[in-house]
Amino acid sequence: MCGIVGYIGKRDAYPILIEGLSALEYRGYDSAGIALVHGKGFSIFKDKGKVDHLKEITKKISAGGCGTGIAHTRWATHGAPSQMNAHPHLDQSSKIAVVHNGIIENFSLLKQKMIKDGVKFCSETDSEVLAQLIGKYYNGDLASAVRRALQDIEGTFGIAVVAADNPGVLIGARRGSPLVVGVGEDELFLASDASAIVRHTKKVIYLKDNNMIELMQGTFNTTTIDNKKVNPEIQNIDWDADSLAKGGFNHFMLKEIFEQPETIQNAIRGRLLVDEGAARLDGLNLVLQELRSIQRLIFVACGTSWHAALVGKYMIEDMAGIPVEVEYASEFRYRNPIIGPNTLVFVISQSGETADTLAALREAAHKGATVLGICNVVGSSIARETHGGVYLHAGPEIGVASTKAFTSQLTVLSLLTLLLGRMRRISHSDGVTVARALEAIPKQVQKILKQNNHIEEIAKTYAKHNNFLYLGRSYNFPVALEGALKLKEISYVHAEGYPAAEMKHGPIALIDKDMPSVVLAIKDSIYDKVISNIQEVNARGGSVIAIANEGDKEIEKYVKHVVYIPKTIPMLSPLLSVIPLQLLAYHIAAIRGCEIDQPRNLAKSVTVE
Repeated sequence: MCGIVGYIGKRDAYPILIEGLSALEYRGYDSAGIALVHGKGFSIFKDKGKVDHLKEITKKISAGGCGTGIAHTRWATHGAPSQMNAHPHLDQSSKIAVVHNGIIENFSLLKQKMIKDGVKFCSETDSEVLAQLIGKYYNGDLASAVRRALQDIEGTFGIAVVAADNPGVLIGARRGSPLVVGVGEDELFLASDASAIVRHTKKVIYLKDNNMIELMQGTFNTTTIDNKKVNPEIQNIDWDADSLAKGGFNHFMLKEIFEQPETIQNAIRGRLLVDEGAARLDGLNLVLQELRSIQRLIFVACGTSWHAALVGKYMIEDMAGIPVEVEYASEFRYRNPIIGPNTLVFVISQSGETADTLAALREAAHKGATVLGICNVVGSSIARETHGGVYLHAGPEIGVASTKAFTSQLTVLSLLTLLLGRMRRISHSDGVTVARALEAIPKQVQKILKQNNHIEEIAKTYAKHNNFLYLGRSYNFPVALEGALKLKEISYVHAEGYPAAEMKHGPIALIDKDMPSVVLAIKDSIYDKVISNIQEVNARGGSVIAIANEGDKEIEKYVKHVVYIPKTIPMLSPLLSVIPLQLLAYHIAAIRGCEIDQPRNLAKSVTVE
């Protein structure tokens, strides 16, 4: 679920591997390790803790001449973070070293069988089973041994494997966990994420599920796991290493919050037809008649993407009149969803590799649905396995807590709403109103960002509180959920998002002077109802931070603090109202001294169940 880096070439592997691990730190992890192949054995260094700790324990090593190696950052699943559970793992003979992302579901049965055969295990992980299996089958042909071992495995994996006596070969394979190959001049790279290798090459191969690649000095051989020849496509990465730098910001998350005017514009560019009051999304790969015949939409997602989908439901039902269901991917995959004719399924994922969302995609496709994707990563599993879809074009998002990907998802959903709405329900003039409002959003976001210092002052007032309530209605109820999630993710403060009217059906019992409420009080048809909810909080001694529209001076009578945002049409208000909530969460976490870009226990791309 975390980071893999591999290298084979004429250069010293060590600095390339360490640099790659540093580039993958954003994914979240608890231990790190590296294996260098000498031809007669390994140099292996690993421990719990950060990559900086690994650099410290390896700074005196003499790695010259080691042109092959693998490295890993681990996010604990089987076994606590520790030196023995960190990767790489060795087989019993110390001839094989493996790094592994994913879950081996039948590891317990395999482990018990091997223990009976006299194999001694050194860790609590499922991954060591794979190393021991490859070692069992190894007789000098590493590719053959890996292939045989993988046929015994049930579950998911992205792996890199090397042999102590064969420094001229590096093996990679994947099933359900991403793996990308970088093609350089007389050198090859392997990684779980292109950000680890983009400094060295922009030519990449995105390995497909159940494929295996044998990397040798300057050449490679790609097959299926059952040894059928594969002719992979070499693609070019369309972003560079500079986009991974913090650019003067203290954290990637803050940088990404401030990038949102640009990333929203990128999601709009070439897709919004203002004069026609319409949108074009050619990547959907559907003809107009297919879109007109849709009778039901299902959005499937997890976490922040689920909140975006919920906003999409409000938009599409309101503007296009199509019934929309929003499903948690983790639940969708384990029940028997009813997918009838003329049902369109959208899966939404920032990474395009979310395990639960991928499983939901496959279940929907198995039932005959047309499945489309909304994701950020070109060449990701979701991008490849859906029938069509839309890229966000948000660029790499390094902070584990998603910000710019969320607003890019909302932008794409707004475009989808406009496309479907113009076909079914809204007039040309109404379409132009929506299009012009969407076109104005990037500059309006810029205006909100200028209040960063004001929001930081509010954060100072409330940073020591350990409980928050976030309240919103209609389009801004999902924003309340997202604001609460951001605070939980990076500051470890308990926060709950609720529909404002539901507060009095339970959560109101929690309100006192120590539990501030953040209320989205946008000027819309139910504004007066939200003011009533604010007064209910006040009556219980609670403090209110309001997100309100510019010019609304009346609200200052009822709340302790206000952050003003520009006016827009109701369906686009989440694109603006979420920005202050992102900044509030960021500043509270910073004041509390939290590790903002890599919050504890979280990973950027959740590739395990």
